Amino acid sequence: MSATSRLAGLPARFARGERGGITSICSAHPIVIEAALLEGIATGCDVLIEATCNQVNQEGGYTGMTPADFRQFVEDIATRLGFDTSRLILGGDHLGPNPWKHLPADEAMQRADVMMDAFVRAGFTKIHLDTSMGCLGEPVALPDAVTAERAARLARIAEQAAVEAGYDLPVYIIGTEVPIPGGAMEALDHLELTKPAAAIETVEVHRRAFAALGLQDAFSRAIGVVVQPGVEFGNENVVVYDSAKATALSGVLRQMPQFVFEAHSTDYQPQQALAALVHDGFAILKVGPGLTFALREALFGLDQIAAFLDRLPEEETLRGKMEKLLLAEPKNWEKYYHGDADDLRLQRHFSYSDRIRYYWPHPQASAAVDALLKRLEGRTIPETLISQNLATLYPAVAAGKVSATPHALMVEAVRNVVRSYNRAALSLQPA
Repeated sequence: MSATSRLAGLPARFARGERGGITSICSAHPIVIEAALLEGIATGCDVLIEATCNQVNQEGGYTGMTPADFRQFVEDIATRLGFDTSRLILGGDHLGPNPWKHLPADEAMQRADVMMDAFVRAGFTKIHLDTSMGCLGEPVALPDAVTAERAARLARIAEQAAVEAGYDLPVYIIGTEVPIPGGAMEALDHLELTKPAAAIETVEVHRRAFAALGLQDAFSRAIGVVVQPGVEFGNENVVVYDSAKATALSGVLRQMPQFVFEAHSTDYQPQQALAALVHDGFAILKVGPGLTFALREALFGLDQIAAFLDRLPEEETLRGKMEKLLLAEPKNWEKYYHGDADDLRLQRHFSYSDRIRYYWPHPQASAAVDALLKRLEGRTIPETLISQNLATLYPAVAAGKVSATPHALMVEAVRNVVRSYNRAALSLQPA
């Protein structure tokens, strides 16, 4: 059985009373990919890695990679680590007109058509259809019928591309109440959960739209619905899952055994909350900024160590160099962060939204990271400085489980996050 087939079996297993799921790694950072694959090797389980429409598309996205480039990028890391790629599932996240929503709908959807074809021809077999956003001249949120019609249009392209390319036919994720990629842009104190009737209607409106295009077989491979279960993060706070509040929503799955729920924006949820989500049928746990947030913590911890050892002035530190870059090129954060100068400085580096992640591929940021790693290369980092600046990693280092080298420490920081997800999700995975 292929990894995609095992993924497709999640709803049937949930309907039988089994509880488990899969972690969806939503990142294009090589350290994050390495950490996820190493956890896959350690557990012997499938690894699902997803690229969003903004990260990766036919025009390169903000990573500069096409879907084919991204596949090669991930598989090269897998080969280096010795990960069995038959256990790798590649997903396309938020595939739709979002990167071009500033254009008229016809033009935006034409580009989404091309993107969908490119993703499926590159071997992406988990497809999140997200056409929920309005384009130029349209309302921000579209009627469900329009969203479903556009989703079905993209599914038709995906089906043809998969047949022609010889890959497994895709499994689909649908939904109309889709959180924006990357987290909320404001402080949060509560969330409105998806109404049970709305979840049912989402499925039915998509069923009709797919049938209108003769795509009943494709719809039979729709396995997940994106809903709002009451989890989200903003720049400064996290709304933690409350199972009791989601009882009615979770109960809807008994009426639609073809589906489980896909939970977006689960970053920073405590492990107990993640386990509760899986138990309640939110079997696909998506995480992205929380992974690069952990990586940034490790980088800044190493930066503090280097600054102490070498008595560095602020402008020579990684954080100082990143601040200079963030101020010089504010387009990836200035619309999302709010407050006075001190608030903005804090958010640029330490926001839960982790918009600093968009800058790590930048040549200046890459050079700054390389300079930090070169400064620490070949040196023994004192355990006491690890305890001071990388406290969550100290126990593993002190126990001899992780070497006190920059690369090992960065990978371990991300693996800690992946482990918490896998502990919640992996009970259905094969040994």
